[in-house]
Amino acid sequence: MAHHRVVEIPASNLKKSITKILFEKGYILNYKFVEDGPQGTIKVALKYDPVTKQNAIKKLKRVSTPGLRQYTGYKDMPRVINGLGIAIISTSKGVMTNKEAAAEKVGGEVLCYVY
Repeated sequence: MAHHRVVEIPASNLKKSITKILFEKGYILNYKFVEDGPQGTIKVALKYDPVTKQNAIKKLKRVSTPGLRQYTGYKDMPRVINGLGIAIISTSKGVMTNKEAAAEKVGGEVLCYVY
């Protein structure tokens, strides 16, 4: 929202897998894992429309919070904007999108919606 080109965030395995999903789905331009110190950081190059300067990520909404975890089965997977967005799910087979989780028939914790 602040129109930064590159942002740095502290690294964790969950954040790394979410970053990979956002890159594969085209929501971010590029990313790089920097191993400095015990934790490391993730440098993310954000993606903007060249003409209108609009963000590629219109909204990123956290669903499951530490106070109220949200789980879903593969039969009732959430649809984000009728299939235009993605939901990121933490499953027993790793972090994946809602469509990948439904295809593999696994449920899990709904982390966030991205559109």
